[in-house]
Amino acid sequence: MPEEPMTDAEKTQQPRGLSVEVTATDGIRVLTLAGEIDHHTGAPLRQALDVSDTARPRIVIDMRQVTFIDSSGINILIATHQAVTAAGGWLRLVGPAGSVMRTLQIVGVDALIDCRPTLREALTN
Repeated sequence: MPEEPMTDAEKTQQPRGLSVEVTATDGIRVLTLAGEIDHHTGAPLRQALDVSDTARPRIVIDMRQVTFIDSSGINILIATHQAVTAAGGWLRLVGPAGSVMRTLQIVGVDALIDCRPTLREALTN
C-alpha cells in the first residue's frame, strides 16, 4: 500500500536535522554543513570538529547551506576556535548568510572567527 504524502502540518512538526560531510583538501579539514545547528543536532558537528589528536589543525566549515544556528551552535564554534588556536592552527567559516550571518554578527563571532565568502578563499591564505 503506497504511503500517503505528508500534510504541511506534519512537515513542520518533523525535526530538522544537520548533515555533516567531512573531506580534506591539502591537509585542511573541510566540513560541509546543511540544515540547522542547535542543541539537538550539535553532537555530530562537535565530533567532526574534534582536534584533540591533530597538530596545527586547519579547518574550514562551509556554512552556505546552514539555515539556523542557536547558542549551542555558537558555543561549538567558539570552543573549536579556542582549541584550534591553542594548537597553533586556524578555523574559517565559509558563506554564512541571512539569519545565520546576522546571529554570528550579533554575538561577535564574525569578529572572532575568519569568515570568507567562498570556499576557494577559505582554502587559501
